[in-house]
Amino acid sequence: MRIELATEPGSPQLPNEDYASIALPASGQGGVLVLLDGVTPPEDDYGCVHAVSWFTARLGGALLELSGSRRDMTLPEVLAAAISRTADIHRSTCDLSHARTPQATVVMARWSGEAVEHLVLSDSVLLIERADGSVRPVLDPRLDELPPAVSAQRAAVRALPRGSAERAAAGREYGRAVEALRNAEGGFFTAAADPSVAARAVTGRTPRADVRSLTALSDGAGRWVEVFREGSWADCAALVAERGPQALIDEVRTAEAADPDGAAHPRGKPQDDAAVIHVRP
Repeated sequence: MRIELATEPGSPQLPNEDYASIALPASGQGGVLVLLDGVTPPEDDYGCVHAVSWFTARLGGALLELSGSRRDMTLPEVLAAAISRTADIHRSTCDLSHARTPQATVVMARWSGEAVEHLVLSDSVLLIERADGSVRPVLDPRLDELPPAVSAQRAAVRALPRGSAERAAAGREYGRAVEALRNAEGGFFTAAADPSVAARAVTGRTPRADVRSLTALSDGAGRWVEVFREGSWADCAALVAERGPQALIDEVRTAEAADPDGAAHPRGKPQDDAAVIHVRP
């Protein structure tokens, strides 16, 4: 078995809000991986006394423990239980009904000698390399399928002069429009405080004999494909398999540095936290 993992904050001055972990059972058969990408809230109040990194550490730890120890539970059941467990930790101190309460995207995979199960919620990605060498990206497309009016708002923001007051104001309005669609019908879903979102995740099961490797990416690492267009998902999986997870993050950092203002490659943050897990089970 081959296991590699790398994660890096977008800025050394800020905490890394991504979470990445792998667990192997004492029996030596099977395993689980968990990758979360914390959602960075605006600088104003978000109803919680805890940082997003606090939330991803606790949700990630619960997911790792439950998915490894409770194989009688499906991955959506594991996610629902972990969300409830994490919410209970800070329910008495925080407003968990706040739209900006700490939340995260989720990628999970669990394998045995018979099958590989997967779950993806929001805009992180799992790449499944099959035995024939083909690569299947498992994506939750809902964040890329926003209503036309909201997509038009984003285009209008990007058309305004960089650094202008008009662009800043339009950006705040666009942000509010996207926020209204988070964890709402017709929008997209993240793991926050409501366990029912687990039923919205993209899930599946693949025969173990058909899987050569798994690569999980937070969207900060997935920028290599989705923002900078350096290659396909298959190219991305091949890069990680050949050179390791840190090599992918390094290439993303090089691309970000070459376009620091996002003029050629528009994006929400100049640099983002990045996490990559690669497993050949």
